[in-house]
Amino acid sequence: MKGPISQFVEKNYLHFNAAALVDAAKGYETHLLDNGKMLISLAGAMSTAELGKSLAEMIRQDKVHIISCTGANLEEDIMNLVAHNSYKRVPNYRDLSPQEEWDLLENHYNRVTDTCIPEEEAFRRLQKHLFEIWNDADKKGERYFPHEFMFKMLNSGVLKQYYEIDPKDSWMIAAAEKNIPMVVPGWEDSTMGNIFASYCIKGEFKPTTMKSGIEYMMFLADWYPKNSGGKGVGFFQIGGGIAGDFPICVVPMLYQDMEMHDIPFWAYFCQISDSTTSYGSYSGAVPNEKITWGKLGIETPKYIVESDATIVAPLIFAWILGW
Repeated sequence: MKGPISQFVEKNYLHFNAAALVDAAKGYETHLLDNGKMLISLAGAMSTAELGKSLAEMIRQDKVHIISCTGANLEEDIMNLVAHNSYKRVPNYRDLSPQEEWDLLENHYNRVTDTCIPEEEAFRRLQKHLFEIWNDADKKGERYFPHEFMFKMLNSGVLKQYYEIDPKDSWMIAAAEKNIPMVVPGWEDSTMGNIFASYCIKGEFKPTTMKSGIEYMMFLADWYPKNSGGKGVGFFQIGGGIAGDFPICVVPMLYQDMEMHDIPFWAYFCQISDSTTSYGSYSGAVPNEKITWGKLGIETPKYIVESDATIVAPLIFAWILGW
């Protein structure tokens, strides 16, 4: 029996993007019921939008089996965990003048749409503890992926003193507890990636202490064939960008470049995006274009919900969780 959110959605979401949302949710559910696995990719500012309130439970209930996310989403869930009370909401963000934006900077606030992340409580709090973990690995000659360092920090308990939200609402805590497989392409452009680079420039760390994007692709190339049997692996893409572009191309890479001709296509595809197809936007491309790149098959169930992911993703997750 579905809960009240799902009942509301089924009764009222009957046409256009609302209907696409329901179709995508039912397709996701069917894929799981057939013992398929699912990759979720996170772009944009989904962690700052507190998607953890639903995504964490998806992870705990094994409704997602691997995550691809940007470096920003990796760190910003933890920033919200330890600095939530110091975040500043700016509902009138569309009306801010350049001077008002400058004033936010001067007060050490970095704005993400309507939400400002506090530098001292968020960035520096994580930096202090990550430095110790990075330094320990560097001195020992050990190498880890960006998300593995984050998992080490979370699992060590050093951040518990700072928790300002219910840890059940942190998807990174859920991911760390399960040690869920992850890829974080382009991590270097995140705040913590910039900070790590600064230590390397100063000669304090070796760049090789942090495993690279190529090694993430090598990991994914090993993971995918081992997990694509039976119903296969689905692809649930939130937003566009590298979080989705990077993992989806593991299939044509294995088929074309590794010449593994028995590699199955992604078995389900859904993208939530408000990007358009104009001006060559890959994020706005219709799913059928991916057929030509050897990512999806003719029979792959394909869905696109052209809407705001902060609205759509929690509703789809609520459906899958039976809320």
